Amino acid sequence: QVHLEEHGGQLVPPGGSLRLSCVASGRTFDNHTMAWFRQVPGKEREFLATITWKGDITSHADSLKGRFTISRDKAADMIYLQMDSLRPEDTAVYYCAARPSRLVASDPALFNYWGQGTQVTVSS
Repeated sequence: QVHLEEHGGQLVPPGGSLRLSCVASGRTFDNHTMAWFRQVPGKEREFLATITWKGDITSHADSLKGRFTISRDKAADMIYLQMDSLRPEDTAVYYCAARPSRLVASDPALFNYWGQGTQVTVSS
């Protein structure tokens, strides 16, 4: 059974930075692509960034304009989302996801496994 668990969500002031982490467990993830999404109540889940398990390919949503960066630590079975220059509109629940494919993707329907989410609130 695949298990993903996010950590690091908290209240942060506008302009601040935050790093989220996601621990993956339950199986070998050599052939899995990982990703970060976020969701605001009443809106669809939004793609943020994705990375192959080897870490050789990444893709980020254009709307982020370089503020967020995905990375991974294969040895620790973890992925990260570094978020800089945070804005109030970044307030959301952030989710880690995995799919059994070496191809990156941005459609949440293509991801089989999800964490429970972690709340990020950007406010002064």
